[in-house]
Amino acid sequence: MTHKQTLNLLWLLLVALTLGGAFLGESSEPGLGVTLIICLTMAFKGRLVIDHFMELKTANRTIRNLMRAYFYVLPLVTVLTYQFGDWLARLTTL
Repeated sequence: MTHKQTLNLLWLLLVALTLGGAFLGESSEPGLGVTLIICLTMAFKGRLVIDHFMELKTANRTIRNLMRAYFYVLPLVTVLTYQFGDWLARLTTL
């Protein structure tokens, strides 16, 4: 498989994951399970974009690791916000 074909298949996978996440978010009841699935999808999609479309697999290790960390920290913060949202709201209220 050529590089171009791989990118096309990965792009289709990203589209399918985006549509699946949108459908899941619109059709299911909010809950920890749905939040975890969406967050795992966020991390997976971010990793695909970083490694294949931004071509950071061959970039400076520090830059690559910082970008990867962003797509692991963001889903983690999303789950923590879901779990402790009321407490965080009280903590930040004036």
